[in-house]
Amino acid sequence: MRWLTRPGAAAALAVGVATLWGFGWRGLILLLAFFVSSSLLTAAAKGGEKSGGEGRRNARQVIANGGIAALAALAGNWAWFAGALAAANADTWATEIGSRSPTPPRLITNWTTVPAGTDGGMTLLGTAGGIAGAGLVGTLSYLFGQDAAMALIGAGTAGMIMDSLLGAIGQGKVRWIDNDAVNLAATLTGAGCAGLFT
Repeated sequence: MRWLTRPGAAAALAVGVATLWGFGWRGLILLLAFFVSSSLLTAAAKGGEKSGGEGRRNARQVIANGGIAALAALAGNWAWFAGALAAANADTWATEIGSRSPTPPRLITNWTTVPAGTDGGMTLLGTAGGIAGAGLVGTLSYLFGQDAAMALIGAGTAGMIMDSLLGAIGQGKVRWIDNDAVNLAATLTGAGCAGLFT
């Protein structure tokens, strides 16, 4: 698959099997909604399909974005599962849509203007895109009979904000806080908030 490296595809298969085991086709559709929509946005932002391995998700990136959701599916907790995916989707949509912002981002910690692509930078367009990304997960969850669409939008938004906050204060400054660690923390925040909100 052009969006994944070979190890990334193996990790995605493991996440998919865990999701299917825990929640059947409904869980798998929610997972695919995140994966396909975020991959299409990422490809569009990067100017289309890349050659070779450039721009393709590896196993670590797959686990960082889908690992918490897979564990939640195995535990049989839909709120945690959907909350983790809402956060992952919100973060990806915010990043890719925000890259098209006509105004420069502002750093979440002190609201100063920073160059595009700065860790922890946020734009109005990107934030709106992130909320829309969480909204996609919340809407699908609602259509599948879960009465917690607004809670999932809130949880996804919280995960997106956590991603920006950790990016601003730790990424590139603390050795072990890289993009994958930040994404993992964001999905864990989304899962936790969804559990609290529902």
